Amino acid sequence: MRITISVLCVIFLFGGVINGQAQRKKASKQEEQPAEPATPSPQPKPKAKVNSDSVFRHLQNKYALASRWSDSDIAKDALYDMIMLNPKNDSLIYNLAYYYFENRQYASATLVSQELLARDSKNLDYLELSAASFEGLGILDRALQNYETQYLISNNIVTLYKIAFLQLELKRFEEGLTNVEILLSKPEASTLMIGFNDTKNEPKDFPMKYPVMNLKGLILEGKGDKAGARKIYEEIIKLAPDFAPAVTNLTELNKK
Repeated sequence: MRITISVLCVIFLFGGVINGQAQRKKASKQEEQPAEPATPSPQPKPKAKVNSDSVFRHLQNKYALASRWSDSDIAKDALYDMIMLNPKNDSLIYNLAYYYFENRQYASATLVSQELLARDSKNLDYLELSAASFEGLGILDRALQNYETQYLISNNIVTLYKIAFLQLELKRFEEGLTNVEILLSKPEASTLMIGFNDTKNEPKDFPMKYPVMNLKGLILEGKGDKAGARKIYEEIIKLAPDFAPAVTNLTELNKK
């Protein structure tokens, strides 16, 4: 019986040792096996590139369509979008300034035109738009400055006429008279036709010298020279009896 127990104990102990070794080998083999790679998370697909040229063409078509259908707000929005895509495109900014001017938003027209003049201070279109916008705001001295700069560049007699008219409104009578005499000395004053209403209130073209002479009469009135003004108006009426501004001015002068 003792022998049996001893043998069984040896077998049990030996079996435990073998079993422990087997488990360690198994664990060792499991440790030696490489870990399976982690499944990569799906990556977001790259966004499709926006073709700026096609977007710009779309905005151009939108602007053209809105302009044709007189939807000025949509046209303005399209202009702003095009400017955002092409901030260096001066013609787009000019169109925006002109939109504001046409819609009597003179403050915005003035601000945009100043942006344009900062880029090109000698551009005649920008100078004229700036001058007209300041005039719309009633800031006549700034309007005059822009017209004077424009005239120095262009030597355009219509611009000089505008200068003389503003000088009348600013009561700068002597400067206005000087410019009127310059205008009357130019041959174009007799050939260039300007549109005014006639005595029947119908639009008609007259030689530029008549409105220039009429302006001279107004300046003389401003200076207090009524006799000189009356003489000018009567001279115009002899040459062009249906030139309504001179007829009206003479009538009003005779009432005073």
